[in-house]
Amino acid sequence: MTNDDSRSRVVIVGGGLAGLAAASVLAPRGFDVTLFESRPRLGGRASSIVDRETGRTIDNCQHVTMGCCTSFRHFCETTGCADLFETQQTLHFVEPPSDRAPRIVPFRSVALPAPAHLSLTLARMPWFSLREKSAIARGLRALSRDRQSETDDSAESFAEWLTRHRQPEAVQSRFWHTVLVSALSETLDRVSVRHARKVFVDGFLSNRHGWEVSIPTAPLGEIYDDRIARSLSESGVTLKTGTGVKRLLMEDGRAAAAELRDGLHLSADEFVLAVPHWLCGSLLPDELLASNFESRAQPGGRGSCRTASSNSDAQTGSAGASPSRAVSLRDAVGQIETAPIASAHLWFDRPLTELPHATLLDRTSQWFFNRGRESGQDGHYCQVVISAAGELSSRSEAAILDEVETELKSVWPNAGNAKRLHGRVITEHRAVFSPLPGVDQFRPDQQSPIDNLQLAGDWTQTDWPSTMEGAVRSGYLAAQNILARRGESFELPGELPRSLLFRTLFS
Repeated sequence: MTNDDSRSRVVIVGGGLAGLAAASVLAPRGFDVTLFESRPRLGGRASSIVDRETGRTIDNCQHVTMGCCTSFRHFCETTGCADLFETQQTLHFVEPPSDRAPRIVPFRSVALPAPAHLSLTLARMPWFSLREKSAIARGLRALSRDRQSETDDSAESFAEWLTRHRQPEAVQSRFWHTVLVSALSETLDRVSVRHARKVFVDGFLSNRHGWEVSIPTAPLGEIYDDRIARSLSESGVTLKTGTGVKRLLMEDGRAAAAELRDGLHLSADEFVLAVPHWLCGSLLPDELLASNFESRAQPGGRGSCRTASSNSDAQTGSAGASPSRAVSLRDAVGQIETAPIASAHLWFDRPLTELPHATLLDRTSQWFFNRGRESGQDGHYCQVVISAAGELSSRSEAAILDEVETELKSVWPNAGNAKRLHGRVITEHRAVFSPLPGVDQFRPDQQSPIDNLQLAGDWTQTDWPSTMEGAVRSGYLAAQNILARRGESFELPGELPRSLLFRTLFS
C-alpha cells in the first residue's frame, strides 16, 4: 500500500462509535476509508442539539464511561479527545426518601487492593442494615464465582438469580438495581446474569480503578464533530455526513458496492456495516438476511456466528461452549429488543447544590449532573438521567419535569425557593439493546458470511453489553478481521488486570 492507486478501499456505513473506531484503525494503516453517515452529524445515538429557548448546546443524554472501558479510552487517546473527559474520584449517593432531609454519602475507594477498595464505602451506607450489608457481600462473592454465567448466557434473569441467592428485597432495589439500571438501562427481571456479572466483576470487584467514572466536559457534538472528525480527516478518512446509503450491492457472492440514496454507487474492496441492528434489514440483501448462523456464546465471552456449513465445530459446539442453534440474521436482529433512556434538562434561577453530580435512590430521578452557569448563558443548568424509561411514555413532559424538580428540591431543601426557568425532556427511545437472558445467542460475530463484509455495533458479539465500550470494541474487531485478511494484525487493548486478592478470593 505505497500509493493511492494500490490502496485497498474500505466503505464504512454508519458514523457512530463502531464505524468511527473501525476507521481509526484502518486509515492509519494505509486503507482508503470512506465513511457514510445519513445524519448531518457524527456520534450515532450520542449527540448534541441546540435548545431553541436557551440557545444552549445540550446532549441528548449524559454519556459516561468507566475505568474498565479500556477500548473506549484507547479510542479517545487515538483520536485526541481524551482531555475532554474528567475522571471522578468520588461519587455521591443520596439515601432513599424519608421524613427528613436525606443523607448524602460519598462513594470513593480506599488504598486497598480490589475488591477491598470499596468495602469501607459499602460499610458506611446507612440505609442498609448489617444483615443487608452481609447479604450484599455474599451476593457479590457468589456472582464473581459463578463461572457458568461467565461463559453461558442462560435463560435465568438476574432477579431470579438474586432471589435464589437470598438477597433481601431492599438490597435488590437499592443496591443491585441502582447499579444495573444505570449501566444497562433495564430492570432486574430483564437483565441476564452474564451481563450483570460483567458489570460488577469488571467495574467494581477485580481492579481498583475499574469503577472510576469519567464524564465529558464538553458537548458530545464538540467531541464527535470537532475533535474526532478532525483526527480522522487528518489520518485520511473521507467523512460523508448527511449522505445515506440505501443498500449494499452483492456480486459473485461478495459485497461489491454501496448504493447511495441519490442513486450513486461506490465500489470498494471491504465493507463495514456499522448501523443499529434494526437497520440491517433494509441495507442487506435477502439471501444474506436469510442465511442461517450457528450462534453460541463461547468461553472467554467471544461469540461466534458462522454459516451452518462453515465449520464442523458449528455443528457440534466446542468444548465448554453453550449449545449452538441455527438462526438467520433476520430472525436474530428481530429478537434483540431495545430500551429507552430519558434525560430531563432543567434551568433554575440559582444553583441547587455545589455537588457536581449525585446518584439518587428509590426515585424517578437516577443520576443528577450539575452543569452550573456558563458565560453568556442564563440560568443554572442541570441534567437528570432516567434509564429504563419505558414507564415514562404515558406521562406528559410537564409531569416528568414537575416530579424531577420536586425530587431534587427534596434532596437539597435549601434550594426550595429556586425558580425553574425552563425545562425539557429528551428521550432516546432505542438507546441500548436490552440485555435480556439469552440475548447473546442472537448477537452475530463481526465477520459475516460474506468474506469482505463486516458487521459492527454494540449489538454484535463483543463480550460487553450495550455500552460505548462495546461499540468501540465491535469496530476494532471488524477492523481486526479486515487486517487479518491482508496478513496484518491489530491487538485490542487489554482489560484491566485482576488483582491478586480478587483472584485469591473468587477463583
